[in-house]
Amino acid sequence: MRLRRKPWIDEAIKEYNEFLHLDDCQMYKGKWHTLFKSPEAPLWVELGTGKGNFISQLAQLHRDVNFIGIEIQAGVLYYAGKKCADAEVDNVQLLRCDVARLEDIFEPGEVDRFFINFCDPWPKKRHAKRRLTYRSFLDRYARLLKEGGKIYFKSDNAGLFDFTLDEFKACGWPLSEVTYDLHNSSVLNEAMTEYEAKFSAKGQPIFHCVATRPQEVIAHVVEKDECRNEGPEE
Repeated sequence: MRLRRKPWIDEAIKEYNEFLHLDDCQMYKGKWHTLFKSPEAPLWVELGTGKGNFISQLAQLHRDVNFIGIEIQAGVLYYAGKKCADAEVDNVQLLRCDVARLEDIFEPGEVDRFFINFCDPWPKKRHAKRRLTYRSFLDRYARLLKEGGKIYFKSDNAGLFDFTLDEFKACGWPLSEVTYDLHNSSVLNEAMTEYEAKFSAKGQPIFHCVATRPQEVIAHVVEKDECRNEGPEE
């Protein structure tokens, strides 16, 4: 869901220019480590940062990790910048970018871990290729992950979760920590999105899995109907 544009954000967002990038993300491709105080630290990337609840919490817990949050909506990214600033984390960079353009901003093997939290389920069958866990997206993530890299996936949509498990299996991604009720399982859940906190409090079960990059990585193939994808929402 796209939020109504708030004109005052255009000026207010400049307060976070030190770590928030609205344009020209390609210039740092292969060089993101140079923007962090610990350039040798692992790089964890959240696809669809929303208002930043998840990434700001995780960055506080893992000061020895570098984080990048990606969000397409500048108006939403402002709130993520504010949360990261309030949390006083210096290991986060935030980018305004379409998830479909990941290979324009990251080099192969540059990322250690991806997080996909509560992405749009695109429930209609004809829209399956827009889902962020459709196999063409998985192939893209595999090229950008280091050997042994992982995807952490959360959803509250059972149909999308089952679809995602099937796609991971079909593409050769080993699975672990699979649960249909994360908050009542033994799986570690260090941080929650705002969406997760709100709906789990109402009794909605949260589905979760971890997938490890396959040994065989498929070369890039442009599909005819590859389209712009707005990514996960909080």
